[in-house]
Amino acid sequence: MKKFIAIAGNIGVGKSTLVKLLCQRLDFQPFFEPVAQNPYLVDFYQDMRAWAFHSQLFFLTHRLRIHHDLLNYPGSVIQDRSVYEDAEVFARNLYLQGAISERDYTTYQSLYHVLSDLLAPPDLMIYLRASEKTLLDRIAIRNRSYELNISADYLKQLNALYEDWINRFTLCPVLTVPADDLDYVLHARHLDLIVNKVQEKLTGKDEVVFTPHEM
Repeated sequence: MKKFIAIAGNIGVGKSTLVKLLCQRLDFQPFFEPVAQNPYLVDFYQDMRAWAFHSQLFFLTHRLRIHHDLLNYPGSVIQDRSVYEDAEVFARNLYLQGAISERDYTTYQSLYHVLSDLLAPPDLMIYLRASEKTLLDRIAIRNRSYELNISADYLKQLNALYEDWINRFTLCPVLTVPADDLDYVLHARHLDLIVNKVQEKLTGKDEVVFTPHEM
């Protein structure tokens, strides 16, 4: 049976890497965030207050279209970042910073809820959780020029919004992965653990395992 998994998490947490590894192990099709030429982006960086609402509307419609396409894909898929994060984390952060007005944010949220409610949710959401230090270390390692000025304070704001969102998220089962402690690139057994948990979640089967001293 076809399955749809989305992987969520902050900048630099390792979403794309986990998508690749899980797809190799589970024989799923990976779907990475496509590069979109946002026509508002240049204006946005010059004047965030004037163009944040327009820019976020473009990203919202772009991600909703991708979500729709994934639902229609014939095979099982894993998506790198979900439509929910765009609205619940990044657009909300701009609103809290004052870059989007109350009126525009209310309009944005209304549109988001109406359209997202029309789309079926994923079968599983994998949430990668990591501290700001871990995120900064991984951002430095991948050395993307446009990410090098990201501050710990900004990542902390996003982390708080991610935690608030994931605690309220009830559209599908959630598997939270502590990305500070699990290194699924260097340690195969860490990836084995995640793969086993994913399979349990997708089949609706789980088991409580007691160690000998707890029996």
